[in-house]
Amino acid sequence: MRNTALKILMVALCASSISLHAQTNQSPKKEFKFGKIEPSEFSAKAIGVDSAASAIKLFDVGNCYFELSSSGGGFVYVFERHIRYKILNKNGYDLANFKIQLYKNSNAAKEDLSSMDAATYNMVDGKMVISKLNKDAKFTEEFNKNYSIKKFALPNVKEGSVIEFKYRIKSDFIFTLRGWKFQSDIPTLWSEYNVKIPEYLDYKHNTSGYYRIGHPVHETINATYVSGLTSTATYDKYVIENAPALKDEPFVTTMDDYTPRISFELRGTNFPQDIYRDYNGSWGKIIAGLAEREDFGAFINKNSFAKSVLPGILKGEKDTLLCTKLILNYVKNNIKWNDDYDIYANAINPKSIFEKKTGSSADINLSLLSLLKEAKIIAYPVLLSTRENGEHPGYPVISGFNNVIGVIQIGGKTFFLDATDKDLPIGMINSESLSHQGFYVDLKSYSGNWISTEPTWANEKTFAYNLSLNKENKLVGQINQYSKGYAALSLRDKYRKTNSESEFLKNFKKDKTGLELSNYKIQNLDNLDELLTESMDVVIEDNVEETGNLVYFTPLLFERTKENLFKHDERKFPVDFAFPFKETYRITLNFPEDYEIDKLPKGGAYKLQDNNGDFSISYVTQGNALMVKSVININKSLYTPEEYFDLKALFKAIVEKQAEQIVLKKKV
Repeated sequence: MRNTALKILMVALCASSISLHAQTNQSPKKEFKFGKIEPSEFSAKAIGVDSAASAIKLFDVGNCYFELSSSGGGFVYVFERHIRYKILNKNGYDLANFKIQLYKNSNAAKEDLSSMDAATYNMVDGKMVISKLNKDAKFTEEFNKNYSIKKFALPNVKEGSVIEFKYRIKSDFIFTLRGWKFQSDIPTLWSEYNVKIPEYLDYKHNTSGYYRIGHPVHETINATYVSGLTSTATYDKYVIENAPALKDEPFVTTMDDYTPRISFELRGTNFPQDIYRDYNGSWGKIIAGLAEREDFGAFINKNSFAKSVLPGILKGEKDTLLCTKLILNYVKNNIKWNDDYDIYANAINPKSIFEKKTGSSADINLSLLSLLKEAKIIAYPVLLSTRENGEHPGYPVISGFNNVIGVIQIGGKTFFLDATDKDLPIGMINSESLSHQGFYVDLKSYSGNWISTEPTWANEKTFAYNLSLNKENKLVGQINQYSKGYAALSLRDKYRKTNSESEFLKNFKKDKTGLELSNYKIQNLDNLDELLTESMDVVIEDNVEETGNLVYFTPLLFERTKENLFKHDERKFPVDFAFPFKETYRITLNFPEDYEIDKLPKGGAYKLQDNNGDFSISYVTQGNALMVKSVININKSLYTPEEYFDLKALFKAIVEKQAEQIVLKKKV
């Protein structure tokens, strides 16, 4: 991580000539030695709610402490981890393939894997057989310019095996320490993290999750330095015992938001013969640092490229909203997003980004802000944590963000600006960035505040079927589909990513048994301000069942909700849809004159409290025509765990009511 604070810290530390390796005489609650396998570990079983688990994490112990770098003279942190599993069945075999991700940057700062031990243990004829890690089972993959991945594959893993890994990493990136997760997708008997921080370094720490993290030790300990010099360190131990497996849930940002974990970010330093240096103690301090960075504030202020291209972009246009749209479209059409999120640009000026024609979210949106600034249009950066990255803790922590967009106010209305996708109109950000709030920063006044990123765009999908049932029990007619908001964004993305329209239609038909279509048309694909419309002629077979003189079919055909994703009896986490949505189904069916309605399902309406959502379905007949209308309204993006039961009941009603069949009878 490129960080001015880190560079200053290293310089100060070198000047102090202090070497620290924290030591303590306190005995840990439990001892974990590599290769010392207790007989009881071979008989460990998963019980209760985890009885179907594929493995058990017997223990997972981490240690984090600081040393003086042998090369740079500054502090590095050392991260040690020792983890042991009992494999219960074949689904747990993948645990034997272990990965470690290491980071490096362009300034020669890096992380090194300094040691690695691993082994498989099996009981054979009453004796323990040890299979150690083979040299040819170690791999290194250069993931990208900043990350490499070390891979290790243990041999002879079977049902009943015990496996373990123990490794050490040394890292130059002391601005953020490696955090710790105390729960995973398999049951964990013991998880422990020990952190020793020298008195010269002041860290903010954040704990999160839905299980209480034990904190049995928080004390000041003696620390040994270079010859004759002593000082102190703060020692903290965090533990969780008997953590159940974390069950994946639908409609969450990331399960990391609900996993008990702890993270650290440097607040400041207090070296001997030096003042306390605050790097991130307040939002003002963070924003001031952003303003000075060459890859953030100074990047936005670089105007030579903007001056050269703006006249050709604006062509004399003076209206602020139109100018903003023109600049936004220019950036979208000239820089392709590489799918990476970042808050810092990978260059020191926008010209380099436009010449490369590709870049991260920061490269693209900071370049956008640079053009707007030169056009005298006041816009601000907004820092975000994407849904996959997890919820920001809320207090001044810069490492909690991983994305940046822009925001502008025109005519009393607020518009977000995101140029990572050519199909994002002004005011709309990509769905991964819908984490409910962002932090906008004013680089002039060094001020900022939280701002809601809840979407105001209508997100709506309408399905209109106009069909006739013929004597061969085929449904013949036309389908029209209308998409707004994120539904339209998703459809445009699918359409553009396929190689041809025929391939797109092949994928469209994949899960629609009996559908044959022709004369497909899509309108307003490039007109982002208009309703995205699809139309097609269809012949549908195999969706009507005939028994004697009765004909059965489900009128919602392909579009009905077939499964209630809310299966658990309780939920400890919010239900996060990212955005409100509305789905409307209108089916008009004409049937032959010698048919009549024999059985028609009963319509109904179901509502959540406080107008938070509803579902309705209705049936109307007129002569030989039947009209069915079904509407699902989810009126907010986030539902609390207390609202889960009502939401589950609503979707249960949707699944059941949309599956009900209509019965037609042939007249005698």
